[in-house]
Amino acid sequence: MGYISTTERERKEMLHEIGVSSIDSLFQDIPEQLLLSGNLNLPEALSEPELHTLIRKIESRNTCITSFTGGGAYHHYVPAVVDQLSLRSEFYTAYTPYQPEVSQGTLTAIFEFQTMICRLTGMEVANASLYDGATALAEAALMSMRINGRKKIVISNTIHPHYRAVLKTYAWANDCPIIETGFSEGVTDQSRTEKHVDDETSAVIVQSPNFFGIIEDIPPLAEIAHRRGALLIAVVAEPLSLGMLKSPGALGADIVCGEAQSFGNYVGFGGPYLGILAARKEHLRKVPGRLVGKTVDMEGNESFVLTLQTREQHIRRERATSNICTNQGLCALRTIIYLSLLGNRLRDLARLNHRLASHLMQRLSGRGFERVFTGPFFNELVMRIGNARDVHERLKKKGFILGIPLDGYYPSLSDCLLICCTETVSPEEINDLIAALE
Repeated sequence: MGYISTTERERKEMLHEIGVSSIDSLFQDIPEQLLLSGNLNLPEALSEPELHTLIRKIESRNTCITSFTGGGAYHHYVPAVVDQLSLRSEFYTAYTPYQPEVSQGTLTAIFEFQTMICRLTGMEVANASLYDGATALAEAALMSMRINGRKKIVISNTIHPHYRAVLKTYAWANDCPIIETGFSEGVTDQSRTEKHVDDETSAVIVQSPNFFGIIEDIPPLAEIAHRRGALLIAVVAEPLSLGMLKSPGALGADIVCGEAQSFGNYVGFGGPYLGILAARKEHLRKVPGRLVGKTVDMEGNESFVLTLQTREQHIRRERATSNICTNQGLCALRTIIYLSLLGNRLRDLARLNHRLASHLMQRLSGRGFERVFTGPFFNELVMRIGNARDVHERLKKKGFILGIPLDGYYPSLSDCLLICCTETVSPEEINDLIAALE
């Protein structure tokens, strides 16, 4: 593949056209200490055998780690059938299925994904191909603004800090005020939330289970939002909880967004993740991304098509609901294989997660840890211990990652760890952790 070379005169003309004085000014928002100075310190190229030898040496330095972390990235067991079926070559493409006559398999998979997300969330319509839970939240907020024409967002600060940071970036670009409300006993403070909700509020956003792992009381918050004509957006970062808890739709949510990584997708080094967004039917035309619909062809055969595509790359680009382009079909496919395999056993798996987390809480409570919040939880909880960061670092050397230190997110919880327990941790490993603590 070739490249386009530009002359100095052409570069100056382009800079003048966009209204900046230099190329450096295009990167002024990046902190100076993060900019590259000089050449990268890279070794000389290796032959293939030499590279294999180097990789084996690097692999030998790995240690076996037992992780008790969650915080938006959950380590669940992925059955082998998920890997095997998703390896089929016809699924290994991120290309958007624009041509239905040659994309029926991909479209069918996306349609099934939408159906399963609707059933889990209690909503009537779901889209496909959102990047991750954080951008799904931002898209849900923008969607609420399209629905009611308002711009103010009231968001609980029990929502994942990274999700809130992404929302603030989107809001800054769209000139939308974001109001964060506090928490009490680990859940959203309803009275403080109500004070911020007014006739300019587009949506109230809450996460359940929230970042502390506590299950929020959604109906009163939905009533607060609806009383002033706002929408209630429910965020779900750990979707396995929906196998055990009542759906957000049944609790009064108007839009449900979040993350589906827990269903058949590994915790990689930063991804890939799989955002979800579902809504009530009356808001169908305001949903971002792509929607797959089921219809019949001229011969009466069942078929699937992309529908209601008001995206920036189509003819109606001036009415686009978002600029989401990437097709997350492969991750969505893994999710539907996983959910189809588990079926009603999803409830059993959710209960197992809760039982293991409860067992871990009891063992830690007997070893000097104190549970900070007393509300009902799913598979995560906040525990307090003196010198939390020091204990966290020392346990790493013994092969355990005990949760996430919270001092960087919530200064008032500087001696606390956010601890998670899924089905990938056995009771024996919990015993080993307790022994390491002693």
